[in-house]
Amino acid sequence: MPLQHFLAHLLNHLLAGPVTAMMNWIGHPPLNPAAPINGVFTMELIAFLMLLVFFILVRLTLSVEKPSVPQRLAEMVEEFVTNQTEPIIGSKYKVYVPYLAALIMFVLVNNLLGLVPDVETPTATPVVPLGFALVTFFYYHWQGLKENKAKYAKQFVGPVWWLAPLMILIEPVSHMARVLSLTVRLFANMFASDLLILISFMLIPVFLPVAFIMLHLLVSLIQAYVFMMLASIYIGQAIAHEH
Repeated sequence: MPLQHFLAHLLNHLLAGPVTAMMNWIGHPPLNPAAPINGVFTMELIAFLMLLVFFILVRLTLSVEKPSVPQRLAEMVEEFVTNQTEPIIGSKYKVYVPYLAALIMFVLVNNLLGLVPDVETPTATPVVPLGFALVTFFYYHWQGLKENKAKYAKQFVGPVWWLAPLMILIEPVSHMARVLSLTVRLFANMFASDLLILISFMLIPVFLPVAFIMLHLLVSLIQAYVFMMLASIYIGQAIAHEH
């Protein structure tokens, strides 16, 4: 049994009852009540648990004199995210670094899980990138409301009063298009990468797959970076006072 299916089967064995009951309660009953947890969700949960363990290790091993490997890695990620997002967001960037750092790490881990044998890349399934995009969508709108209060609505009417009726129609569509863009970009690239690896194993199962595995690693890094950068742009636009 492939690893992904084995883990999904194990989760369903332990949690099928409560998960099915919860899904019935919210009005979305599972197609298979005996196995409501699929393999993709299982791997996404694995990615979450991996990062949770990582952050716990960072917290437990914090040291100024002798920083641990997890601490050094966390500091590298924080420094990288800071350097990339400060010019975009501005002076208040520190508030948003934790979210953006967690976002790039979570997207990256989900991308890289596809390198594990018998594991499908979670982000090669549309619902996973859609989840990332929706969380980012609500996050930057919430931050915009916190920063600008009622004045945040000016972003949806534009600077020219006589164009306001048109802008009110266009702006919500443009913001929803961001969700679609984030979702399709990540999904399409990771799906194509998975497909190339699969085809390479079918054609020349010795040397060719190595090249495409390295390509998958590169695509994973680039797509996680692009996702974080777009999220930082949306945050910067949402919290700006000059609309």
